[in-house]
Amino acid sequence: MKIAEIFTSLQGEGLASGYPTIFIRLAGCNLSCSYCDTPASRQGGTDMDVSEVVARALLEKPHYVCITGGEPLLQKNEVTVLSCQLMNAGKKVSIETNGTVPFDDLPDGVSVCMDVKCPSSGESSVVTLLPSLKSTDSVKFVVGTDEDLKYAEKIIHTHPIHAEIFISPIYGTDYQQIATYILEKNLPARMQLQLHKFIGLP
Repeated sequence: MKIAEIFTSLQGEGLASGYPTIFIRLAGCNLSCSYCDTPASRQGGTDMDVSEVVARALLEKPHYVCITGGEPLLQKNEVTVLSCQLMNAGKKVSIETNGTVPFDDLPDGVSVCMDVKCPSSGESSVVTLLPSLKSTDSVKFVVGTDEDLKYAEKIIHTHPIHAEIFISPIYGTDYQQIATYILEKNLPARMQLQLHKFIGLP
């Protein structure tokens, strides 16, 4: 596997927000979002066997493990084996994906967070993947402009989504404006701020 880094922090987003979490960041990405906050993970990385990654993760205490990137599902075969071994060791595993690689064949028990790319990202997700999300999964719309909010609203209302929906403002944007939009449109979504950034953690 190509690994960018393995570290422990508080989960700043999604269903497990606030929990101590082991992050396994894979290197390599097929997108180049305008607001990417981990550009170093788009390429490079250190070669590690799945068994090495598992051993390294099991040295950490948290119950939660987040496999992220880059785009981790570009290494789907290895991620599948990694997820199974971590769950067999008693860990609760989530995978963050940019919504360009099918994930309906991932192991049972893995929680998926699909990031739907809004216009200001300069990229796009495959929104036809949304019906594959389960009630134990989540979907995230990262927004920074009115155009992003209108796009998120359109997708929410035109696609079947069985997962928890999050609206996540780009760090440093007008949070109050975004909150007001969610309230005015009564969107069936939870607004989330990136907790880890506000408290200065990676």
